[in-house]
Amino acid sequence: MSGTTAAAIRLRRRPAGAGANRWVVLVVLCVSLLLVAVDATVLHVAVPAVSEDLKPSAIELLWIVDIYPLVCASLLILFGTLGDRVGRRRILLLGYALFGVASAVAALSTSGEMLVLARAMLGVGGAMIMPATLSILRQVFPDRRERALAIGVWSAVAAVGAAVGPLLGGLLLEHFWWGSVFLVNIPLMLVSLPVGRLLLPESTGERDGPWDVVGALMAAAGLFGVVFGVKRFGGGEPVLSVLTLLPLVAGAVLLWLFVRRQRRRRFPLIDLGMFARPAFTTSVGCIVLAMLALVGLELIAAQYLQLVLGLSPLATGLRLLPLTLAAMASGLTGARMLRSLGPRRMVCFGFCLTAVAVLTLTAMGDADNTLLMLSGFVLLGFGLETTLFGAYESMLSEASTERAGGAAAIGETSYQLGAGIGIALLGSVMNAAYAPRLHSVPGVPASASASAGHSLGEAYEVAGWLGGPAGAALRQVARDSFVHGLHVTLFVSAGLLLLGAVMALRLPRVMQCEEPAVVELPAPREVEVTESRVSA
Repeated sequence: MSGTTAAAIRLRRRPAGAGANRWVVLVVLCVSLLLVAVDATVLHVAVPAVSEDLKPSAIELLWIVDIYPLVCASLLILFGTLGDRVGRRRILLLGYALFGVASAVAALSTSGEMLVLARAMLGVGGAMIMPATLSILRQVFPDRRERALAIGVWSAVAAVGAAVGPLLGGLLLEHFWWGSVFLVNIPLMLVSLPVGRLLLPESTGERDGPWDVVGALMAAAGLFGVVFGVKRFGGGEPVLSVLTLLPLVAGAVLLWLFVRRQRRRRFPLIDLGMFARPAFTTSVGCIVLAMLALVGLELIAAQYLQLVLGLSPLATGLRLLPLTLAAMASGLTGARMLRSLGPRRMVCFGFCLTAVAVLTLTAMGDADNTLLMLSGFVLLGFGLETTLFGAYESMLSEASTERAGGAAAIGETSYQLGAGIGIALLGSVMNAAYAPRLHSVPGVPASASASAGHSLGEAYEVAGWLGGPAGAALRQVARDSFVHGLHVTLFVSAGLLLLGAVMALRLPRVMQCEEPAVVELPAPREVEVTESRVSA
């Protein structure tokens, strides 16, 4: 046998994703994730500048902020399963292109309606990018030990993006106009498109039968209704109002019909058999519960830092930075922890550590305690990322390579739903503990007390309008009530986290590392000629 023929045979037996370039692929995927994660939060600090320039109505301003996560969460399953069918790299590159175009439209928007449309386009691009990055990662890292390390890097980058967004937005707004927070995406996308086309491998899942277009649209519409209703409830709207209850009910019915349709189809979009595996179902539940317990809490903590302690937005972002750094450290060490502890103990440990962090933060009061918050935020970031790392890795490992796009979409959708429900649930707990104490402040009219009960920021406005002893008393009672509400919310969050620790007991005890899949790669044309000559 000639050396050329032997080389061709070795090439055919090479595992998928083998070779040093898989780490380059990881870098490209992480850049994609960083852009999407940054864009989810970068606009928050630019809202005042957008309001001053475009003069949007209150409804338009709400849609400018909310339309991106709403559209992104609704379309994750659609594009995740479509990538399994037509090619994950193809969907990812199309997402890059759409993200770049939408960023330019957003930066150059001249009205609130135009910016809402651009943000919706960004949401579509994000939904194309997010599941594709995880499913390609699942393909190029067939060895579970290497894949665990790759997921750790991936999750650390996600944590960085969420924290860098407000800081980057604040930095850009100090020197440029608000559109610069979108323009920064364009050079990165112009680089990512050719680099991704050159370096990223193409892969597909099962192509048997037609793609279920009706099912995909049902899932998208159902998720849109549920997420929209949850966001309205989380924003303080009554749950029984028409615009809250109707989308929730309609979305739930559509999702129920979607599940029934998938069970009856020979070639379903989502392999519902994955949910019969305890490890997969438990992992998804742990993701939902972790986000439910903590995302709303982070928003309340940001209000505490700014409104109770009087920190600026930049100082608030810097105060929360240790949380992000601890999450990065957990992501980078997660693979080693997973090998030594196993999925069950790792996720349980993450939930318990996060609960300890939350209970530690109940010692926060009216005065600034930097050391307490530093220790609490470090434990919080490390514990949360440990939980999410173990849950995501277990979920992906339970899904086959052919169904990686659908599994990644389910994971990302559960993340978004958990975050939305968490904001609604913990926000309701916070309001229930905060508002009653404001009804009996001496010298404050009932109408003013009712307005002050909406939020701490509104209470400060009412106190400033009242002035005098009554205003000062209302301001102090509102601060004390907010701190009380924060403590109650922290205890509820700790209870949810401990419930998650119990749920994680259904995960596998040890990390089972399968052998890398062996795939047949086509031999180069010149090698085939050499083989024929040798045979002759």
